[in-house]
Amino acid sequence: MTDLFSTAENADRSAALLLQDRLRAGDSITRAALNEAMTKAYGGTDAQGCWTQRESFEVLEHALAVHLRTVPHALHALPDVAHAIRLMAALPTQTVRSEEQLEWQQFSTPADIAALAVLLANAQEGDVVLEPSAGNGLLVAQLRQDVTLQLNELDPARRARLAHSFPGAPITGYDGAALTSLMASSERPTLVPMNPPFSRSLGRGADDFAAVRHLQAALRRLRTGGRLVAIMPDWFGPSARLRDLFDSTLRDVAVRTSIRLEKCYTKHGTSIAVRLYVIDKAPGTTIPSTIQRSSVAEILDAVTIVDRLKPKTDVPMAPVRKTGTTSLFRAVKSTRPAEPRAYHAPVRNEVLPVDFTPLETPAPLLGQTGVYLPYRPSRLVFTTAGEHPTALVESVAMGSIPAPIPHHVPRLPERTVAERLLSASQLETVVYAGDAWTQMIPGRFRPSKEGVGLDLSEDGREYRKGFFLGDGTGAGKGRQIAACILDNWLQGRRRHIWITKNEPLLEDARRDWTALGGMTADIQPLTSWKIDEVVKLDQGVIFVTYPALRSARGDHTRLKQLIDWAREDFDGVIAFDEAHEMGGVAGGEGALGAKKGSQQGICGVLLQNNLPGARVLYASATGASDVNNLAYAVRLGLWGPETAFADREQFISGIRKGGIAAMELVARDLKATGLYMARALSFAGVEYDILKHALTPDQIRIYDTYADAWGIIHRNMEQALELTAVVDSLENATLNSGAKASARSRFESTKQRFFGQVLLSLKMPTVIAAVEEHLADGKSVVLQLVTTAESILNRRLGELSPDERADLEIDLSPREYV
Repeated sequence: MTDLFSTAENADRSAALLLQDRLRAGDSITRAALNEAMTKAYGGTDAQGCWTQRESFEVLEHALAVHLRTVPHALHALPDVAHAIRLMAALPTQTVRSEEQLEWQQFSTPADIAALAVLLANAQEGDVVLEPSAGNGLLVAQLRQDVTLQLNELDPARRARLAHSFPGAPITGYDGAALTSLMASSERPTLVPMNPPFSRSLGRGADDFAAVRHLQAALRRLRTGGRLVAIMPDWFGPSARLRDLFDSTLRDVAVRTSIRLEKCYTKHGTSIAVRLYVIDKAPGTTIPSTIQRSSVAEILDAVTIVDRLKPKTDVPMAPVRKTGTTSLFRAVKSTRPAEPRAYHAPVRNEVLPVDFTPLETPAPLLGQTGVYLPYRPSRLVFTTAGEHPTALVESVAMGSIPAPIPHHVPRLPERTVAERLLSASQLETVVYAGDAWTQMIPGRFRPSKEGVGLDLSEDGREYRKGFFLGDGTGAGKGRQIAACILDNWLQGRRRHIWITKNEPLLEDARRDWTALGGMTADIQPLTSWKIDEVVKLDQGVIFVTYPALRSARGDHTRLKQLIDWAREDFDGVIAFDEAHEMGGVAGGEGALGAKKGSQQGICGVLLQNNLPGARVLYASATGASDVNNLAYAVRLGLWGPETAFADREQFISGIRKGGIAAMELVARDLKATGLYMARALSFAGVEYDILKHALTPDQIRIYDTYADAWGIIHRNMEQALELTAVVDSLENATLNSGAKASARSRFESTKQRFFGQVLLSLKMPTVIAAVEEHLADGKSVVLQLVTTAESILNRRLGELSPDERADLEIDLSPREYV
């Protein structure tokens, strides 16, 4: 009995052979001719159910790929593309789409665009060519024959046709967005032509950023110095809305050519415009202007073929040799270059449990220096994790308290641990954060109808405990946040929220996320959607700033938009980076009296209150410095049932009375329960000298002149207070204390900023001389700017007319304050 699948495959091949004969003879293939070939090969018509119109177009593409491969035409210069243009004109228009084609975005590359892409790819003898979404092979069919092909196609039917079109070429069936790890054992390509799916991803379904995920994976896979030619959706460009995504994706590469083609896919059943990019994996320069035309024929005179770079061979780095330890504050003076970190090339990047051994007895304390102890994980010993790049310390008070034995075992990609992308201290955070998120705060609650509290209620919901990361600068809080999200991502939780201080930190978040194996497009700013739009992101990390979180327009707010996206059953991570930005949630006493709670702090607490199942992660280096910096941390169980404080107000007033010592006890208790960690960089090996500047007589005269001028301003301000009835001129009594305090406060702060800039300018001759001396000795110099005058610059620019902007002249000197 004949296998039905084998019969269908044979009919497929027979129809393709009939069409190849017509292509070889130079005949046009009309719709009638295509139907005739299919009917003859399948022994019946489409009306009889022997085949479908969509299958006929798939067979036509297969026949065209085999024809272009076996009967190659000259393709050495741009005018040679005319042959492919004539060939496309002789083919019928694909007017029928199948559900499967739409599901997987199977729109093959037209032969004329493929010819243009092949020429711009500028393939060289011996190139290793990877096509991540090969389809029926039309994009690579016109490549020269002396290259090594690596073809990947997810669809099994198209994969079977590829084996017939490209005999001998290795063909895989992986997800094109994950080739970095799935093809780790294969030779890395030097050339990648690609036409990825535009809006569908494996496992994600509808995915607006599918093409970007595929592009990022291909760029990682490409060898340094290699070339990538990508056909991308029209929206992938330097537009105002997606400029950040575009720039971050192409940040470390060089875009050689940028083309926009309109209505060039009509023969393949769609009228969309596309963009074609020629990219070299090398340090980039300014992205060239985009060349736009309606067809391939019109663009041939406007583009040039850019010469290729020489691909580099990626050599694994040598392993690290262990050296002797150094005392905490011992200066290390050595001219030897730093040894590279160990590199382990994995065969596969499998998701594996992080291997560690819990310690029943806490690890012994290391030698104390001053008020600090060298940091070590007190309860965990990791099998393969490395030490932190810079030594970490913690206070003696915190170091003397061991953390509890955790039970959570993170699951992370093998490379994350094997290549030491996370240090032991950072992995410890992932373990304890995951452990905290398995616990619930005692009691059941409902959000208060008024304010930001939670009310005990028998029919309320349980709230998940949170975790506080109090590390200082240099400990890698962003990398640890990304690792905690990745641990949950790989457990199937694919919706998360990352909240931080300002928009520029989006690039830092994406840097940390991609360093651990994520994709740039996984993190999307909430501002990509208008405030009244529904956020259409099936899965990913929503990035939002604290100012954006509190923003509103009419009845629409960003907070409600975010809660609606997360939904009530949200169990992903909410990472409050720079969490002290919510520190004003409880209000308090200010210089001018009582202050209300800050709106961004209130919005941060309301977000937590409305998503009880969220895994909340607070990250701030100033968490234990003031009690208000814990008022927003509603998930730490600091007040409420089974605690010494009935509510937040009692906690704040009680701890405030105890001062910094009480705050230290709170931090110690939190660490003892596994909800808090606070490490800081060690100063081991750091030396400093104070550079003194001696004022010259001229500089002293300048300072004295300014001091006399400010004295005159001060006396005039006191007279102004009397004339405006703020101060009584006869009795010198204060009549309006608020106005007087405000006026004097502004005067003193302005005077301080003025003299700060004056003193800075007076010291510059000595600073410049020292910089030149260090540079002459071959040393590096880093200067920290205390102020960049950005706010003054923005204010001045906003006041300028278009004519004044054309002839720009702005004074940002200390005269601004007078």
